[in-house]
Amino acid sequence: MKKYKIRIADKILQKKLNAKGAVLIEGAKWCGKTTTASQIAKSILSMQNPEEKEQNIRLAELSPSRLLNGKTPRLIDEWQLAPKLWDAVRFEVDKRDEFNQFILTGSAVPADLKEISHTGTGRISRMLMRPMSLFESQESNGSVSLAELFSGKTNIDGENTIDIDELAFLICRGGWPKAVGLKQDIALSQAIDYYDTVVNSDISRVDNIERNPERAKKLLRAYARSIGTQTKLTSLSDDVNEDNNLGTNPTIYNYINALQKIFVIEDSHAWNPNLRSKTAIRTTDTRYFTDPSIAAAALGLGPNDLIDDIKTMGFFFENLCVRDLRVYADFLDGTIYHYRDKNGLECDAVIHLRNGAYGLIEIKLGGDKAIEEGKYTLNKLADNIDYNLMKKPSFKMVITGTGKYAYKDNDTFIVPIRCLKD
Repeated sequence: MKKYKIRIADKILQKKLNAKGAVLIEGAKWCGKTTTASQIAKSILSMQNPEEKEQNIRLAELSPSRLLNGKTPRLIDEWQLAPKLWDAVRFEVDKRDEFNQFILTGSAVPADLKEISHTGTGRISRMLMRPMSLFESQESNGSVSLAELFSGKTNIDGENTIDIDELAFLICRGGWPKAVGLKQDIALSQAIDYYDTVVNSDISRVDNIERNPERAKKLLRAYARSIGTQTKLTSLSDDVNEDNNLGTNPTIYNYINALQKIFVIEDSHAWNPNLRSKTAIRTTDTRYFTDPSIAAAALGLGPNDLIDDIKTMGFFFENLCVRDLRVYADFLDGTIYHYRDKNGLECDAVIHLRNGAYGLIEIKLGGDKAIEEGKYTLNKLADNIDYNLMKKPSFKMVITGTGKYAYKDNDTFIVPIRCLKD
């Protein structure tokens, strides 16, 4: 049995449990929700246990409170199989009037929300868990901390030993806990198995609506070709339908909604700063997967294929960085956005904290020329922000893939992704 690797979600979960009666952990299958929750749970109800599944679902209909008995915090795994448990947990939290009572985990949004009569506001806190960041999988040395940069740290130091072959492997393997530490061929197969399960089963099981696996494959391939771009959904639909007229736009949107419900795709929303000029900001979401390995599996690409197509690898590397930044931002109580205006000025990632502080980030696979381009973009955007109406950025950063060192260049931090942590 593998030794448990500390997750950033551990700290988030404990903090939320200390302030609420229950916490809901959502996220993609295989990302480690149950394992993480089990580290602090004192009793566990597994709704997927085949020996008890049918009985538990029936009991959730007839007397859900009986399923809540047990030492606290009590973990209810895959609660969405019996949506009535939500209201039962909310009622029990009210009745007990204590924090740290329940942990709910779910790898899908419930198919029928009509069975839930209360949102759980004030009783149940939510958190989204993703596949492992490189720092969590112990493949980043964590020499540069985002929290410290937000606190005003001005000097950094770190060294990166990764080469492009290993980086391509990490993109294709992904952050799936079960894949970390395995031999390369076995590790790579985990994302492929995940992708196969999504298109052949999970996309239909999420709401018990039968969906065509071939259409799902076409859509995921189209999404994978659009990583890091603001491709409109209508264009994705056209891409899926161009050969055989597989469906109308509403049908494709239905598939996209299902993929969002099982946390396969996770787009980045547009950031809207106050600008000095009247430049129009493009608001189309940027297309990303919750993990870049899903995109690689969708297109049938391995590490060598990425190295042979550096342009594509750059987009996939961007998705890896956005995944890690999202994990780190969650701990900092922040959100990752993307910026692009009508003039083509684009910033790959903006980490914006709840208190209004923010950092501007460009993502470059490597090379001095690319880093200079990233610095230019960051400076141009920073110069266009109206500081009479909002704060100055806490930092500007270029994240690199194969750069050897983390350092400060004038007022911009240059940081290899394998030196970064929360």
